[in-house]
Amino acid sequence: MAQRALPLPAARLGRAVRSAGAPTAVSGVVLLLPDGEPDSHRRPSPLSYAFQLPLARALARAGQDDGLAAHVVRYRCRGWNATDAQLAADAEWAVEEVVRRYGDVPVCLAGHGMGGRAALRAGGHAAVDSVLAMAPWLPEAGADGSDAADGVEPVKHLLGRQVLLVHGTNDARTDPELSFRLAERAKKTNRDTCRFEVHSDGHALRQHRAEVTALAADFVCGSLFGRAYARPVADALAAPPPLGLRMPLAAGFGKSLRG
Repeated sequence: MAQRALPLPAARLGRAVRSAGAPTAVSGVVLLLPDGEPDSHRRPSPLSYAFQLPLARALARAGQDDGLAAHVVRYRCRGWNATDAQLAADAEWAVEEVVRRYGDVPVCLAGHGMGGRAALRAGGHAAVDSVLAMAPWLPEAGADGSDAADGVEPVKHLLGRQVLLVHGTNDARTDPELSFRLAERAKKTNRDTCRFEVHSDGHALRQHRAEVTALAADFVCGSLFGRAYARPVADALAAPPPLGLRMPLAAGFGKSLRG
């Protein structure tokens, strides 16, 4: 007798990551969206979830004085799945869940790989203040049939959000040029868009992890709580394209952020 496939679990928030010294009240939330696959209905990989935990802890520490909570989202399945855009739908559900739990607090969507695409797609939710897309997986125009009528990933809904993209120049899994093109289109609609390039780094951004983590923390805390951005981030947001969209992430970023 053939066994019936188990139903996929519902999307859910992982346990809140908060630093010990944080205030009791949550004043802002960052939702970390793990990487996934273009097409798959399999259960999410526990490794992709675990990969986001160190960043969640680092962000919680950086924002502890402001009451920041970090959650790593657990998807229903690991695939985007064309027009279903399941990872983006799960990201939108997670924002709704944040509103239900914490009320009217600012939210940052921070995704890696396919999670970066989900963050960008779900970034138009009314509760989202900022979007951080790290090595985002983006299709060639019209390649998967899931994009807007003009054949490219939509960007107009990002108006009013702070948007940062980060991409390694040696990424063999997701094309850095595609994230540049998206950032270029987004900048025309939304001036508060910038992009950093991590020279010689790959998809996982491991080679310069300390700098990428410091950049993420500076952006999340600045966009959610109004902290002054580090000089390179402020310059990237203010610079016209392509300068502010090909900003190199300097070695040692984070050691003297405002020097």
